[in-house]
Amino acid sequence: MSTETKQVLGYVLAGGGSTRFERDKALAEINGTPMVSRMRELLANVTGGVNVVAAPGKYTNLGVSDLKDRWPGEGPLGGIITALIATAESGGAEWSLIVGCDMPFLTREWLSYLVERALASPAEVVVPRSANGLEPLCACWRSSATETLQRAFDSGIRKVTQAMKQLPMEVIDESDWKRFDSAGRLFWNMNTAADYDEAKKLLEAERA
Repeated sequence: MSTETKQVLGYVLAGGGSTRFERDKALAEINGTPMVSRMRELLANVTGGVNVVAAPGKYTNLGVSDLKDRWPGEGPLGGIITALIATAESGGAEWSLIVGCDMPFLTREWLSYLVERALASPAEVVVPRSANGLEPLCACWRSSATETLQRAFDSGIRKVTQAMKQLPMEVIDESDWKRFDSAGRLFWNMNTAADYDEAKKLLEAERA
């Protein structure tokens, strides 16, 4: 593990209700591996350690170490703040790489590049922007952002993009990330069972 890698801890957000998916999408399998395990393994390649932000013990049977979401049911912003507090308390890392549990097309190469950009950045959040706008559930956050995000959360803000606009931000545009994703699927997530079926089909075809 490189010295740089140790400066970043990884977190998979798996505390959502998966309402539209109609079951726990963190347990949906791609090529025989549950998404939460797949994302955890991916982050382990580019960070100094990985935790899953979720209800305590929810994924223990998968051998996944979890971090209790301090604000369960309040959306991903609470999970992000939970992760940043944990990183600050670890004492050894300055950055957190935080991703959703439902992004099957993320790659090690892209995440490694994202981490490199963060470690060289003076910003408090380094985030890609796609045709859909900012992609806050695949971003690097500096621990010093915690207080600002906590204030936004306490004021009633729950939308991550609204809270993060209060931070010094470095945006990675398509011209920078497109080389990692010629098909345009890098930040695609599985909101429904139909999305899952399509992702499975595409990824299994790539393996064939």
